[in-house]
Amino acid sequence: MHEREFDIAMQAARLAGKHLMQEYERFQVIADAPADITTDADRQAQEIILQTIRQAFPNDSLCAEEATSTLQDTAHTGNRLWIVDPIDGTRGFARKNGEFSVMIGFVQNGHIGVGIVFQPAVGRLTYAIRGQGCWRLDGDEGTAKRCQVTAVESLTKSTLTHSRSRDASKPSRWVEAIRPAKVVETYSAGIKLALVARGDVDIYLNTYEAFHDWDICAGHILVTEAGGQVTGTGGQELQYGLPGAWQRNGLLATNGRLHPATLSCIRTCAT
Repeated sequence: MHEREFDIAMQAARLAGKHLMQEYERFQVIADAPADITTDADRQAQEIILQTIRQAFPNDSLCAEEATSTLQDTAHTGNRLWIVDPIDGTRGFARKNGEFSVMIGFVQNGHIGVGIVFQPAVGRLTYAIRGQGCWRLDGDEGTAKRCQVTAVESLTKSTLTHSRSRDASKPSRWVEAIRPAKVVETYSAGIKLALVARGDVDIYLNTYEAFHDWDICAGHILVTEAGGQVTGTGGQELQYGLPGAWQRNGLLATNGRLHPATLSCIRTCAT
């Protein structure tokens, strides 16, 4: 199931990644790039992805971050829905630190069927098909390896990833409550979700009050297919394809074993 969708998603991700690296090589660094920065590269990569999908599945709905021509001519919700972020972590692209990813997700009848997170600057590919596990392919490796979340069961022994902070020496109240052994900061929610799926970290916490489907959809299925758990920060089931593509319940992705304890810490912070 979903093999054809996966093939098209992979083709689109690689085409977009190739284009992005051409742009990346000649891009002038923006050291103080703001969180909401967008670039011509975002829009160009999105058109590459959406046109590739549309050629294969002309009747499918499209949901994506940038207001490009292909998106404007297509329904944004439906039973077959593609959710795309052409550059997740545009600040990483603009600052040229490599921390950005191409994210493509496919949702059918409310269930994520395919997810791809491609990091072209470092050649890291993480992908999943519903019911077939999560897989990784790095650099020039010819054979994909199956991803598995960690078996860590103690928060104090865990590694947590979150977005880069203005001052890494001042942990947030969430980090102070969870008290992980290590914190990894990076741009791109896709990268952070892939880190959980790959077993490189144990927890990813996003406490933003509002973000969008394209920020997390592709990465969501990576974690669950690798044996982990993804919910809102209150334990809510996340839904995709709602009006405006809004996500308003935050995000917690863990190896599953740490999920109840992390939710408890979050609830403590909220009171």
